[in-house]
Amino acid sequence: MPDLMSLKENSSEVVQPFLMGCGTKEPKITQLCLAAVQRLMTHEVVSEAAAGNVINMLWQLMENGLEELKLLQTVLVLLTTNTVVHDEILSKAIVLCFRLHFTKDNITNNTAAATVRQVVTVVFERMVAEDERFKGIVEQPTPVQGNTNRRSVSTLRPSAKDAYMLFQDLCQLVNADAPYWLVGMTEMTRTFGLELLESVLNDFPGVFLQHQEFSFLLKERVCPLVIKLFSPNIKFRQGSSGAASPAPVEKPYFPICMRLLRVVSVLIKHFYSLLVTECEIFLSLLVKFLDGEKPQWLRAVAVESVHRLCVQPHLLRSFCQSYDMKQHSTKVFRDIVNALGSFIQSLFIVPNTGNPAATNAPGGPGAGGQGGSLTTQAAFEYRGTWIPLMTVSVQGSAKATYLEMLDKVEPPSIPEGYAMSVAFSALLDLVRGITSMIERELAKEEEEVAVRREANPDQNAQAEPGEEGGRRMREAHLVWEEMVSACWCGLLAALSLLLDASTDETATESILKAELTMASLCGRLGLVTPRDAFITAICKASLPPHYALTVLSSNATNLNNKAYSIQGQSVQIISPSSESHQQVVAVGQPLTVQPQGTVVLTAKNIQCMRTLLNLAHCHGAVLGTSWQLVLATLQHLVWILGLKPGVGGALKPGRAVEGPSTVLTTAVMTDLPFISNILSRLFESSQYLDDVSLHHLINALCSLSLEAMEMAYGTNKEPSLFAVAKLLETGLVNMDRIEILWRPLTGHLLEVCQHPNARMREWGAEAVTSLIKAGLAYKHNPPLAQNQRLQLLLLNPLKELSNVLHADIRQKQLESVLQILQSQGDSLGPGWPLVLGVIGAIRNDQGESLIRTAFQCLQLVVTDFLPTMPCMCLQIVVDVAGSFGLQNQELNISLTSIGLLWNISDYFFQRGEAITQDLEREEAALQKQAQEKGEPLNRPFHPAPPFDCLWLCLYAKLGQLCVDPRPAVRKSAGQTMFSTIAAHGTLLQQSTWHIVVWKVLFHLLDCVRKSSTTADKEKIESGGGNILIHHSRDTAEKQWAETWVLTLAGVARIFNTRRYLLQQLGDFFKAWEVLLDHIQSAALSKNNEVSLAALKSFQEILQIGTPVKDSAMPTEALALAVMGVPPVLIDPLSVSGPGRHLLRSDSMLERLTRYNGAELQAPPQGEESALEDAALWWSAWNTWYRTGTESTRPPSGGTGTDRPSFVPSQPFLTALVQIVPALYQHIETGFSMEDLRKLGVILHGAVSIPISSDASPFILPSYTEAVLTSLQEAVLTALDVLQKAICVGPESLQVMYPAIFEQLLLFVEFSCKPPQYGKLETKHVANAKYNQIQLFAPAEWVALNYVPFAERSLEVVVDQYHKTACHKAVINEKVLQNIIKTLRMPLGLKYACPSESTWKLAVSSLLKVLSIGLPVARQHASSGMFETMWPELANAFEDFLFTKSTPPDNVSIQEFQKNEAIDVEVVQLISTEILPFANFIPKDFVGQIMTMLNKGSIHSQSSSFTEAEIDVRMREEFSKVCFETLLQFSFSNKVSTPQEGYISRMALSVLLKRSQDVLRRYVDDERLSGRCPLPRQQVTEIIFVLKAISTLMDSLKKTQPENVDGTTWAQVIALYPTLVECITCSSSEVSSALKEALGPFKDFMQPPVSRVQNGES
Repeated sequence: MPDLMSLKENSSEVVQPFLMGCGTKEPKITQLCLAAVQRLMTHEVVSEAAAGNVINMLWQLMENGLEELKLLQTVLVLLTTNTVVHDEILSKAIVLCFRLHFTKDNITNNTAAATVRQVVTVVFERMVAEDERFKGIVEQPTPVQGNTNRRSVSTLRPSAKDAYMLFQDLCQLVNADAPYWLVGMTEMTRTFGLELLESVLNDFPGVFLQHQEFSFLLKERVCPLVIKLFSPNIKFRQGSSGAASPAPVEKPYFPICMRLLRVVSVLIKHFYSLLVTECEIFLSLLVKFLDGEKPQWLRAVAVESVHRLCVQPHLLRSFCQSYDMKQHSTKVFRDIVNALGSFIQSLFIVPNTGNPAATNAPGGPGAGGQGGSLTTQAAFEYRGTWIPLMTVSVQGSAKATYLEMLDKVEPPSIPEGYAMSVAFSALLDLVRGITSMIERELAKEEEEVAVRREANPDQNAQAEPGEEGGRRMREAHLVWEEMVSACWCGLLAALSLLLDASTDETATESILKAELTMASLCGRLGLVTPRDAFITAICKASLPPHYALTVLSSNATNLNNKAYSIQGQSVQIISPSSESHQQVVAVGQPLTVQPQGTVVLTAKNIQCMRTLLNLAHCHGAVLGTSWQLVLATLQHLVWILGLKPGVGGALKPGRAVEGPSTVLTTAVMTDLPFISNILSRLFESSQYLDDVSLHHLINALCSLSLEAMEMAYGTNKEPSLFAVAKLLETGLVNMDRIEILWRPLTGHLLEVCQHPNARMREWGAEAVTSLIKAGLAYKHNPPLAQNQRLQLLLLNPLKELSNVLHADIRQKQLESVLQILQSQGDSLGPGWPLVLGVIGAIRNDQGESLIRTAFQCLQLVVTDFLPTMPCMCLQIVVDVAGSFGLQNQELNISLTSIGLLWNISDYFFQRGEAITQDLEREEAALQKQAQEKGEPLNRPFHPAPPFDCLWLCLYAKLGQLCVDPRPAVRKSAGQTMFSTIAAHGTLLQQSTWHIVVWKVLFHLLDCVRKSSTTADKEKIESGGGNILIHHSRDTAEKQWAETWVLTLAGVARIFNTRRYLLQQLGDFFKAWEVLLDHIQSAALSKNNEVSLAALKSFQEILQIGTPVKDSAMPTEALALAVMGVPPVLIDPLSVSGPGRHLLRSDSMLERLTRYNGAELQAPPQGEESALEDAALWWSAWNTWYRTGTESTRPPSGGTGTDRPSFVPSQPFLTALVQIVPALYQHIETGFSMEDLRKLGVILHGAVSIPISSDASPFILPSYTEAVLTSLQEAVLTALDVLQKAICVGPESLQVMYPAIFEQLLLFVEFSCKPPQYGKLETKHVANAKYNQIQLFAPAEWVALNYVPFAERSLEVVVDQYHKTACHKAVINEKVLQNIIKTLRMPLGLKYACPSESTWKLAVSSLLKVLSIGLPVARQHASSGMFETMWPELANAFEDFLFTKSTPPDNVSIQEFQKNEAIDVEVVQLISTEILPFANFIPKDFVGQIMTMLNKGSIHSQSSSFTEAEIDVRMREEFSKVCFETLLQFSFSNKVSTPQEGYISRMALSVLLKRSQDVLRRYVDDERLSGRCPLPRQQVTEIIFVLKAISTLMDSLKKTQPENVDGTTWAQVIALYPTLVECITCSSSEVSSALKEALGPFKDFMQPPVSRVQNGES
């Protein structure tokens, strides 16, 4: 090396020979010399001076034009191998190269150009190396002087200074000025200068940025130069000819223009920060170059330049920060984007750009040049303009074509579609660059936040970055937002247009991707308007052209009104063209209302749809309110494609329901499963959205659904169920956070459920119920059991569905309740009230099937879930079961629900203790709450203990059912209620019994009574269907009667069996009164069934006969029941129903003590209880009396023709009367005369009541049998009981005897005079034969056959009188007289009596009574008690013996003789019992008797006898007896007083005188009549008289002579002549009688005696 170093020092000398060799200009020598010099240079042994010499020598060679290439080579070697060449030498070397560049030789030119480029590079590289060397040394910068002196380079180091001088001169040269440093330049081209400038700027940006001097050059020299050179391009307008303008305009020159653009690109790229203002100008120019009026090539290179910018997002961001965000600055970034947009639009619009589609359609004439088959070529086509799409550059790099054409001088012809393709790429790169940059930075930022959050988790969730960091972030966000705001309009305009025009799937995909990424970015930055705009664009592209979708169109108009004319550049949003040549893949129904018919979907629509799905799927979180757009569009597409929702809300291909059905090509058919899958996945991915985004999604679905609902109104067109199905799907996948979306979700679905369109409703219901079921089944954390609030929240919509009126919805609701019960029934817990509420929300206007389904649910609840539900719900169960009983759609359900109530009551009974504890716990809690709030506890039946309240609710429900309008329900409910109270009543507290009695039982009785009395009497034709109704139930009134009967009987039974328990309640007496009042009103109801049953109940509560058994109650239980121990306690097995042990033995005693105060024995019969009892019985008596009075009172007013409104039936009256004996036993102590009188009135009334002839065959015996009706028997029994009681009772009672006689005698009268019932005409039973009644005649009333009754009464009278004749009261009250007076009627009527037996009985009774009574009467003769009796008796005899009635014609002789024998008996009585005691008897009476006997002795007979019978029928026996008696007493020697004897004598004379008259008359008549026979009567009479005479003669013979008066004899003898006169009569009968009469006179034929003998001598 030292050699080389020394060589370098002496290089001048070493070089010298070679230089001289070159000077020879001898080619060969020159070549050798140059080679040698180059070798020296290579070894770096050339000093600065030597180098200068070399250069000078080379200059000469150049001037001589020798070895030009070698020269260039040598210069290059010299400058690249070392750095010795500086300043002038360097400049000389550079000039040399330039000079060679401009020779005539092409090769030299090109080589020189390359050398220049290399040399320029070397100069700058040296400077860079120098800067490197001095890097560490800090130098004191000299103050920069003003920019006056351009050569002020004193501050620069050598290499830098060279570079500075070189660059400055290059600018001078390009500007066509003289260079300062490069002395000796002869010529220079601008194109070359610009190329050199560009390469320096591009290769050594650092130099300009680090050195102020260089920066100054850039600003002061380069930029003005560029602007100046641009001017021809700016001013030039295509089509404006020079002629028009005053000065000729320089035409744009392609080489310079293109190179200028390259320089500008470099300037912008590297020195943007230095040249902010200048760049603004450059960019504005660039934008102007894109104008449609500029030449094609200019636009092409401009687009290429713009493309270069577009691939540098950071640069774009700087533009935005420097210009767009500054006030009063050009919005450069916005302009660039808009210019690109306008550029693309202009390509479609300007006519001479692309060819019309017609000439250059695929496969058209000009297609050959493009190579390959044109059918597949990618292209854009819009409104007839067809622009092919070329591949211009790899995505993300801006590889220019025309900017690289440095060798072209003439502007090239631009192939069709090139500019479009570049602009398209630029657009896509712009979007890609910006979005990826911003998203990268966003991601970084999020990461930082996450790291910070991890570092200090205890701080608030959004850990704030530091002050500085926060400011930075905010600024960054502002820039991003500004960038997006600036570019989105232009981008959208361009992309939409391209999307519409695109015919290539790949291009379409790119455009869609750009729109998608923009939408997502806007979403992330929270820029709603642009986000919605991009999404709208995608949506519109998915739908068929001109598809009327309100969401989208309204959105578009908003956009149009915003910033669409940008700085004078109109950016039109071109409406999509419909006639694009696209492959149609589907034809379907539009969902919108307007365009009828079908719409067409193209492959592009489907592609867009997929993008939309992609957007929603991947960027759901940033969609926010634009979910609405997305979903609305998807809904329409789904509709057009005919996808229908399936289980769980997933959409499956289905056939359209109506209209021309959907047509799908196979292409799209294969896509459909994919689409439906993505659709589902889209909503599944909603689980990854945050809460806010999820809410946006739900809201969007809801409003979408609202629209669908709007559209579905009033049409029967199939509705769109997209939204509903997707709401369901979204809900199902977000179950883990269901709470936050439950309310909006279900709230909306519930509205859907009310929609009039059935299909819509059905899906709403499907969605709601599926969600509820899924929600309940989901394994929440914490589980539902611990999260009551959530459980109630989930169940609430189920309850809300009850308000929907549509039956199909309710059906769905109830079916899901059934499913919930089956699957989650055990874990419902606090949800029970809701579920039960749903089951119970039935109304009568809902159909049967609904009610049936609901009822199935209830049955399931009652059979399976009572033990699992909270006890508080049991009451609701009771209410619900009750409401099923009350519904009137389905009778069977009503009846079954009553059965359920019985099951429920059984459950209460079994689980009583557990339920009681639970309820009391609950009650305590409620009580506490109520106190805290200061309110009273609100619960039905409050004061009663909670368990009892449960029972009371049950009873109250059953009570309501007992008055249901349907008889079967009433009956069933009544039976159940009373059975329940009987079986389980023991569980109730005593105080509760009080409520049961008053609020349940009596309330029920009131209601039933009210309904029964107001029930309709209209006949019900049939019970619906073919059910026949028995005539006893064919009116509502009759049906209610049955209910009344049941109810009253039930209540009475409870009063009977629970008497002891109830008596311990304070107001038992009051309750008793009320019950009696009910019995009375029932008894008086105008319904035989009710009234009779009321009396049965009356009998029951009076415990007459056996109390009704609750079931088969054993006798000991019965005994206890009477004692007052409730029967259920005694034998739980027998009573409670289906063989369950309801009470365990251990708690039995305990319960007994609870109710009965530890007394199992009967209550002590103290004074008080006796008194109370008496009060009860008297109360009962009063009720009986009122009932009796009312029911037996005869109807008033009206004539016999009016039908009485109601006549009590015989069984009723019988029952009424049967009560008396039992009742009387309890009240006998206080029973007064007045009471007896009252009783009598009722008995009399009861017996007087007739029966309707329909009923008569059943009650009346046939007329011939003398039988009593049961009523009559009862009446007599009652009187009998009374009489017996009086008999054994104290003296005070005896005064009642006469009253009883009086009563009985009234009944006796019935035999002859049946009682009247008001003015009612009754027929005698004999002629009201049942079968003679005409069908339509009103029923006649038939008086009963009272004869047996009257006769029985008479027997009783006789019997009683027998016993009581001597009682003081009987004597005082003239009972005997009354008896006689009463008997007088049948006796008088005799044959006229209704029944022959009557008068016979009357006679025998009279005889019996008199045989007892006359001695008593004689005994008390002095007291005058019997004064009035004698005349009565006389009249009675008179009426009987000489009756006015004639015996019937058909009486046989035997009969007649029997009857005569009776008459004879009476006369014998007179002769034995009366006349012998004449001295104790008033003499008028005796006189009457005498007259009577007198009359009887010659009684003439009726003329109706045949001759043969005459002797019998003349009552001869009777006459004889009379006569004998008369005579016996006339001549009896026992006559005590002359007065009486006189009476007899007088009677005799009367008799004789009468005989005389009769005979005389007969003789006269006989004489006058001649041959004619006399009338029959007269003959009979004469025969009687003759017989009487013979009898008299017999009697006189028998009598003591001293008893016969003289005058009597005289009268007798005086008869003789008359008798003799009769001998002439013609009648043989008279003759024989005469013979008998004359015979006795022989006794008078004796000799006359002297007077002396007679004491007169």
